Amino acid sequence: MAQPPPPGPFPPLQPGQQPTPDQIRQMQQQIAAEAQKAGISVPQYVERLKAQAQQNHQRMQMMQQQQRAQQQQQGQQQIQQGGAQPGQQVPIAPGPPKPEALAVAAFLRSQNLKLRTCIFQEKRKDMFKVKRAIRALHSPAYEKARKKNALLPEVKDRVTAENTFKLLPLSLLALRVSKMDDKGHEGHAHAKKKRVKGLWTVKVEPQQEARDDFHYVWLYEGSQWKNKLYAVGALALILAVVFFPVWPYHLRLGVWYLSMGMLGLLGLFFAMALFRLILFLITMFAKPPGLWLFPNLFEDVGFFDSFKPAWAWHEDEKAVKRRKKEERDRKRTKRAEKAAGGGAKADPKSEKPAIKPEPTISKPITASAHATTSAPTNGDLVAQQRNLVARVEEVEDD
Repeated sequence: MAQPPPPGPFPPLQPGQQPTPDQIRQMQQQIAAEAQKAGISVPQYVERLKAQAQQNHQRMQMMQQQQRAQQQQQGQQQIQQGGAQPGQQVPIAPGPPKPEALAVAAFLRSQNLKLRTCIFQEKRKDMFKVKRAIRALHSPAYEKARKKNALLPEVKDRVTAENTFKLLPLSLLALRVSKMDDKGHEGHAHAKKKRVKGLWTVKVEPQQEARDDFHYVWLYEGSQWKNKLYAVGALALILAVVFFPVWPYHLRLGVWYLSMGMLGLLGLFFAMALFRLILFLITMFAKPPGLWLFPNLFEDVGFFDSFKPAWAWHEDEKAVKRRKKEERDRKRTKRAEKAAGGGAKADPKSEKPAIKPEPTISKPITASAHATTSAPTNGDLVAQQRNLVARVEEVEDD
């Protein structure tokens, strides 16, 4: 009877593929042959293979740990020597924040970054744009702060400014975020929607880059001495209210009069709100579009600005949009004039063509047409000139 061929190497198997009975028999024969060559039994040979596989796995884990440690050391050295290049990824090392990062965060917290309130992890946080932080790092205020605090890094150009700013996410003092999509629409591409006023619900982005239009959220709260002072004040106020029965009689009487005065002011406010509503309803039918008393009373403005102006005619949505557009155009024109060296230092002759003098000189023209066809007198010329100058002053005041 012919002998079977010697077992060859293990046949390659694809991931998830089950070996056939013939393949299992070949593997068993090969293991038995290898064990016989080594002079040990098959179970001992299997245990030796398991030990070798475990040693190889441990060796691979140690090599990966060494590579990660080397990458972290290289990243720290790059930050100490001047930071990473723009676009290069630097690993975030867990641990307490660095003193340099705390100094940069304290400085940026004291600057006007035009913060916005957002919802981050179901909490209200302050959000800002990168371009305003970079602008603050290039400002003279930062150079002045560096003279007082040696921990602040030196900023020479855009690269050093970005490296200084990246100290914040590396120390988990500020993280880049983006607006979350509505539920059920995550990951879908939609057309640009109309902007709706309200708070953004944001999420952390994996790539902590420093582009001008990116948003970052503050995790650094700064010094908490104000919050502690407020807590002590609130506790003192609660104790004062609790011990109100043991107050002196004259003090309790003064508090009672004060509370009655506050209630009177509150009632007067509600009466004024009711009166202005009734006045608007009457004037809306008597003389449209209606008259509002204190039109900014319930607007989002300051206390004193709520009573300015004293009255105004009602404006619909189109009129409000038109007025706001005119204000924006006027401000844009002023900024352009200032940028071009205009404003108060500009030549009055160059400003006259931009002014519309028709309403001011129309009355003298019609009057002369009804009166005579002769040339205007000196008095008319003076009146026209006065009207024109007054119109220029009104435009400049706006």
